[in-house]
Amino acid sequence: MSKICQITGKKAMVGNNVSHSKRRTKRKFEVNLFTKKFYWVEQDCWVSLNISAAGLRTINKLGLDAAIKMAAEKGYLNA
Repeated sequence: MSKICQITGKKAMVGNNVSHSKRRTKRKFEVNLFTKKFYWVEQDCWVSLNISAAGLRTINKLGLDAAIKMAAEKGYLNA
C-alpha cells in the first residue's frame, strides 16, 4: 500500500537537505502515517484506514461519516 493518507490525500514531498556549507542533496519529507481502525456507526462495521495525524484531527472534528464522504468526493478514498 502506498504512503498516502486516505482522508486528506497527503503524500511524501521532495526537498533538499542543506548542509552548513549550503550544499544541497535531495531528500523526502514523509507523511506522519499510521493504520487505525474505526467503528463506523452508520454502516455498523469496523473500517481500517491509513491516515495521517492531520487526518485523525479531521475525523475528530467532522466525524467519521462526514470525513469519509469528503474523502470519497475528492477521490482520496479507494472504496
